[in-house]
Amino acid sequence: QVQLVESGGGLVQAGGSLRLSCVVSGKIFSINAMAWYRQAPGKQRELVASITRGGSTNYGDFVKDRFTISRDGAKNTVFLQMDKLKPEDTAVYYCNAGKIPTITTPDDYWGQGTQVTVSS
Repeated sequence: QVQLVESGGGLVQAGGSLRLSCVVSGKIFSINAMAWYRQAPGKQRELVASITRGGSTNYGDFVKDRFTISRDGAKNTVFLQMDKLKPEDTAVYYCNAGKIPTITTPDDYWGQGTQVTVSS
């Protein structure tokens, strides 16, 4: 019913930049917030950034000064601009769409994830 497709991941050297994109399609009228989460092996999933319909944003600790979340409403796309990447940013990044801002629920939709690898 709702599909999310991420793109833009890859391998980058420390200090470099990447821009992730998430295109949303389907019945999106129930979506109130979009977010990026990441998960590295052996670590818990953590919030990277989120944005609501009204444009309010939230950023996870350690990334808010380096990453920027934005959206293109006309194209139903959310972006994550990542600058000054560090090796500890290496993870699978997932796009999330849900009804409740800043909170994930079993009713949320998730993309398949895109791998970001930062080399030192």
